[in-house]
Amino acid sequence: MSESMLSTKSGVEPRQGGTAAFSPSRAEGKPPGPSSRGTKGSNSKSRGGTKGGKQGSNVLAHCVLGIGGLAMISPLLYQIVMSLSTNAEVQSTPPMLWPSVVQWHNFVDVFTSMNFGSQLWVTVAITVIRVIGQVLLCSMAGYAFARMQFRFKGLILAVVLSIIMVPSQLFLIPQYQIIQNLGWLNSIAGIVAPGIFSAFGLFLMRQFFMGLPDELEDAARLDGANPFQIFFRVMLPLAANGLWALVIITVLWSWNDLLWPLVVTSTANAAPLSVGLSNLQGEHANNYPILMAASLMAMAPILIMFLLMQKRVMAGIGRSGLK
Repeated sequence: MSESMLSTKSGVEPRQGGTAAFSPSRAEGKPPGPSSRGTKGSNSKSRGGTKGGKQGSNVLAHCVLGIGGLAMISPLLYQIVMSLSTNAEVQSTPPMLWPSVVQWHNFVDVFTSMNFGSQLWVTVAITVIRVIGQVLLCSMAGYAFARMQFRFKGLILAVVLSIIMVPSQLFLIPQYQIIQNLGWLNSIAGIVAPGIFSAFGLFLMRQFFMGLPDELEDAARLDGANPFQIFFRVMLPLAANGLWALVIITVLWSWNDLLWPLVVTSTANAAPLSVGLSNLQGEHANNYPILMAASLMAMAPILIMFLLMQKRVMAGIGRSGLK
C-alpha cells in the first residue's frame, strides 16, 4: 500500500517534501468547521477597522494643522488687505475684511514716502557681508573647537559662548564708541562690523563638525592634506546643511535688525529698511496702508528665499538639534 493511501485512511494530509500533517476533522470523517472561516472574517474586520481608524486620525490631524496654519497666516492676510485699503477703512469699526476699492497706488506711494531704493540697497549689502563673514569665521572657529586640540580650549569656548547669555543692549555704548573712533558712523561698515561674527554661529557649526566621522579626517591626513585642505575640501562640504541653516538665520537676523542701525545712522540714505519703516510711524498719526505696503515690499525677498530653501533650513536645524 502506498504512502498516500495510508495517509488518506489515517487522516493525515501529505505535505510537500514527503511529510504529512495530521488533521483531526478529516480523521473523523467530518468536514472542516466554520471556525477557520470566522477567524478569517474577524481578522479582515479588525484590519478594516484599523485602516478606518488611521484614516480618521489622519483627517483629524490635517484639520487641526489646517486650522493652526490659517491662524498663523491670518496676520499676513490682514496685512495684505490693509495695504490695499484706505486709511479710513483701516481705522473703521468694525474692521473691513476687504476694501471697497482696491488701492494699488499705495505701493507706488511707498517710493515717495521713503527712500526705499537706497535703503533696500543698504539692507542687501549689510546682509550679504554679514552672511559671508558669519559663514567663513563661524565655520572655521567651529571646526577648530570641534576637531583641533589646543591649550585652554574649553575655557575659551566657555567664554565665547557666555556672550549668548549677555543681553546685546549692554554692548551698545562700547560698540558705538569703537565705531565712532574708527569714523564708521553712517556707513555700511559701521552697521556690519558688530554682526560679522556670532557665538551662536560658532556653536551651531561646532555641533555639525562634532557629528562627522573621524575616519574621513584621518584618511585625508594620510593622503597628505594639510589642515586647510581638510577643512575646505573634506569637512566643509559635509556640513552643507549647517551652513544653509546659518545662512538663513543670519539673513533673517540681519534683515530685521533695527536697534544697532538706528543707533549708528542719522541719515535716511545710510539707513536700512528696518529704520526706514520705523520712521514711517508718525508721532500723532500714521498712514497705515503705506506702512503695510512698505512692510510687504520689505519682507517679500526674505519670504521668497525662505520658501525656496525651507527644506535645507529644516534639515540643517533638525540635524543641529539632534547633536
